[in-house]
Amino acid sequence: MVAKDIMNKIVTAAKRKTIGRDLAIKLLSGMYSGLPVVDDKGKVVGVVSEFDLLKAIRDGKSLEQVKAEDIMSKNPICVSENTPVEEIIDLMMKHNIIRVPVVRNDNLVGVISRCDILSNIVEPEFVTVFAD
Repeated sequence: MVAKDIMNKIVTAAKRKTIGRDLAIKLLSGMYSGLPVVDDKGKVVGVVSEFDLLKAIRDGKSLEQVKAEDIMSKNPICVSENTPVEEIIDLMMKHNIIRVPVVRNDNLVGVISRCDILSNIVEPEFVTVFAD
């Protein structure tokens, strides 16, 4: 199995100039704990996480003024569509990251999270019961 087999193909990404408040609102939606940051051509230039926002707050920065490019982790770890899942797991463990952007010619085409890997490998043994 490779990245393109399990990646999320619908990806929300921030632009460099996205302000911290907007990043926080997106992250608070519960669907994300971090977002790739892309330039105007779709190239991944960073990743911004809840942790990056917390560091900005701790450092006295206003979420109304700080921008993604100011707080993002630069030189993000990305994988190609053909990267084997085992290699992606190794990268996640080595760098203690939750998600990795998937790129084609440096442009964002998907994202893979730890949950994506697990949900594609594990067959659940649970049932949902609805009672009156």
